[in-house]
Amino acid sequence: MSESTMTGVQGVSDGPEMTVATAFAGMKSVLPVMFRAGCPDCRGSFELAASALRLAIGATSRTTFYSFTCPDCGAAVRKPAGERIVELLVGGGVRTLRLTSVG
Repeated sequence: MSESTMTGVQGVSDGPEMTVATAFAGMKSVLPVMFRAGCPDCRGSFELAASALRLAIGATSRTTFYSFTCPDCGAAVRKPAGERIVELLVGGGVRTLRLTSVG
């Protein structure tokens, strides 16, 4: 990660430039991002950490989906991911695979 600086950001003084490392120096830990999900097989409802999900981004909306294993019944679940879902999953740290067409 580069040592980018934060200037002109609301709430940051116009004093000396602050590095990202300095801004987050006092931070002790970050809570993991949790996502709510449901299983179509057993109808279970639960929360999953970003590490339990995978996102595949294809060339079209039909080939873009996220997947996980149901913690209740063990079923492999695959659900479509629209633009907003992709945004949330990527922002939450879900591992992403970009699918490319072979041709």
